[in-house]
Amino acid sequence: MECFWDTVDTIGEGFGFSLFGARHLVTLALYIGFAALSCKLYKAADEKKRAQLRGLFAVLLLADEAFKQIGLQIGGNFNWDYLPLHLCSINIFLIALYAWKPSRLLDNFLYFICIPAATAALLFPTWTSLPAANFMFWHSTSVHILLAAYPIMLFSGGEIRPSVRYMGKCFLLLLAMAVPIYCVNLLLDTNFMFLMYAPDGNPLAWFRDHVGYHWIGFPVLLVAVFALMDVPIMLKKRKEDKLLSAVK
Repeated sequence: MECFWDTVDTIGEGFGFSLFGARHLVTLALYIGFAALSCKLYKAADEKKRAQLRGLFAVLLLADEAFKQIGLQIGGNFNWDYLPLHLCSINIFLIALYAWKPSRLLDNFLYFICIPAATAALLFPTWTSLPAANFMFWHSTSVHILLAAYPIMLFSGGEIRPSVRYMGKCFLLLLAMAVPIYCVNLLLDTNFMFLMYAPDGNPLAWFRDHVGYHWIGFPVLLVAVFALMDVPIMLKKRKEDKLLSAVK
C-alpha cells in the first residue's frame, strides 16, 4: 500500500501491468460482466427502479470523480492535468445532466461517443504503470466501466434510441467542447482530449508514428466509430422488425 496515493507521474518502475496481460484481461472481464448484469437488471426493472438505477449511476460517477480529486490532494499530486476536462470526465457530468434532464441529443452523444470513448480507454489504458493497490488504478478502472455500462444499459432497455441523423449533431457538440478545451490546453500546457499530442498506447499514436500528425486520426477514428456503433442499431431494428412480423 506504500504506492496507494501515487499517480502515473510519481510511481516508480515495476509496479504496473502489461497491456492484455492477466490483470488487464480481468479488468475487461469485469467490464463485460458488469455491463451484462446492468442490462439484465435494467430490462427487468419497472419505471421507478429504472429511475433509481439511472440516479445511482450518476451519483457513483460523481463520487468516483470526487474520490480522484480527494486522493490527489491527500497525496499532494494534484496538477492541472487532473482537471475533469478529458472527454470521459466530461461524460461524467453529461450523464448527471441526463439523469436530471434527458434529451435526444444526449441520448445519441452518450451512445455514439461515450460508449466507444470509455471502451477505448479500457482497451488501451494510460494507467498501466500503476499497481492494483492504487487509488488512481481503482478510479480509472471503475469510472470507465461505469461510463460505458450506463448508455449500454439504457440502449438495451430501449430508452436510448440512437439515430444516424444525430451523428452530425454529436460531432458539432464534440467540436463545441474541443475548441475551448484546446484554448485551455494552450493556457495550462495540458493535453485534455489528446488535442495536443498522442501518448504511447493511444490509438492516435499510430497516426503520429505513421502519418506524422496525430490529429489526422480524429476524423478517421470518428467515422470508424460511427460506422461500428451503427451495427447494434441495425441489429436491434432487424430483431424488432422480426418480432413485429411474427405478431402480424
